[in-house]
Amino acid sequence: MEGAKVEMGGLESSLIQIIQEHQQRAVNIQDQSDKAKKDALKAAVQVSELLVDTVNGGVQEAFTSEKHIEVEIRALISTIIRYKKQTNQWLAASHTLNSVLKEIGDFENWMKTMDLDCKSINAAIRNIHQA
Repeated sequence: MEGAKVEMGGLESSLIQIIQEHQQRAVNIQDQSDKAKKDALKAAVQVSELLVDTVNGGVQEAFTSEKHIEVEIRALISTIIRYKKQTNQWLAASHTLNSVLKEIGDFENWMKTMDLDCKSINAAIRNIHQA
C-alpha cells in the first residue's frame, strides 16, 4: 500500500505539476493574446490617424484652393466692372463723335446748298444788270 501511496503521491504531484504547467501556459497565452490585442489596437489607431490626416490634408488643400479661387473671382468681377464702365464711356464718346461728324456733314451740305443758291442769285443779278 505504501507503494500505492507513493505512486498516488507521485501521480498526484505529476497531475498537480501538469495542471500548474497548463495554468502557466494559459496565463502566457492570455498575456500574449492581450499584448497582441494592444498591438493591434495601436496599429488600428495609427492607421485611422494617418487616414484622417490624409483626408484632412486634402480637405484643407481644397478649402485653401476654394478661398483662393473666390479671391480671384472677386478680382475678376472688379476688373470686368471697370472694363464695362470704360467700354460704356468709349461707346458714349463714339456716339458723340458720330453725331458731331453727322452735324458737320449736314453743315457741309447746307453750305454747298447756300453756295449754289448764292451763285444762282449772283448769276440772276448779273443777268438783270447786263440786260
